[in-house]
Amino acid sequence: MNEQFSRTELIFGSEAMNKLASSRVAVFGIGGVGGHVVEALARSGIGALDIIDNDTVALSNINRQIIATRSTVGEYKVDVAKRRIADISPDCKVNTYRTFFMPETADQFDFSQYDYVVDAIDTVTGKIEIIMRAKAAGVPVISSMGAGNKVDPTAFEVADIYKTSVCPLARVMRREMKKRGVKSLKVVYSKEEALTPLGTTSEEKGFRRSIPGSNAFVPSVAGLIIAGEVIKDIIGFDRKNR
Repeated sequence: MNEQFSRTELIFGSEAMNKLASSRVAVFGIGGVGGHVVEALARSGIGALDIIDNDTVALSNINRQIIATRSTVGEYKVDVAKRRIADISPDCKVNTYRTFFMPETADQFDFSQYDYVVDAIDTVTGKIEIIMRAKAAGVPVISSMGAGNKVDPTAFEVADIYKTSVCPLARVMRREMKKRGVKSLKVVYSKEEALTPLGTTSEEKGFRRSIPGSNAFVPSVAGLIIAGEVIKDIIGFDRKNR
C-alpha cells in the first residue's frame, strides 16, 4: 500500500488505486472550479493530468482560486498548478498548455488519449467544442455550469443537462446540446438564483459586460464535486456493492 494514498485506498481498494494511477485526465480551465478539480485529482492518485488555460494569476483570483497566492501573481496558472501537483504527487505526469481553448485551437488536443475530460471553462463556444470532441472520441466528460454570483455551496447537484433548471448557462447548454443531437451530458450545476453583482463592469472587445462576483466557498465545492465524479466514474465505484 502506497502510504501517501493509504487513506484513499482504505475506501476504494488497491485495484481502484492502480486504475487511477494508470488514468489520464484533461482539465480545461484552471480557475476557481478547475483548480480545485486538479488539486483533488492529484491528491487522489491520478497518474497523468493535462491542464489547459492561457490565463495568468491575478490579485482578483486570490479570493477563490487554490493556485492563487501573492507569490504566484503574474505566473501562468498551468505553470503554478504543475509545480503544485509535483509537490503533492511527484509521480503524476503533467502536460501543460498555455492555450485559450476554442474551436480554432482544438486540434492541438487528441481527446482519444484521455480517460476523462473536465470542462471548467466559461466560454460557451469552447464548452461546446470540448463536449463534442470528447463525445466523438467516446471519452467521458463532465461540465461545470455557472458558479458565479452564488453563495450557497450546498445547492450544487450532479445531473444530466436535460434535467437541469434555473441556471442560465445550463439553459443555453441544453439548447446547444439538443441542436447537436447530444443525448446526455453529466453536469454539476446549482438551482440557486444568481445575485446581481454590485455594479462592476468591464470593457472587452467592444462589449460592456458585468464581472461576476464570486467567493472562496462556492466554486471550490463545485470543483470538488466534479473531481469526486471523475474518480468514482473511472474506478466504477458502486457504494451498494463496495
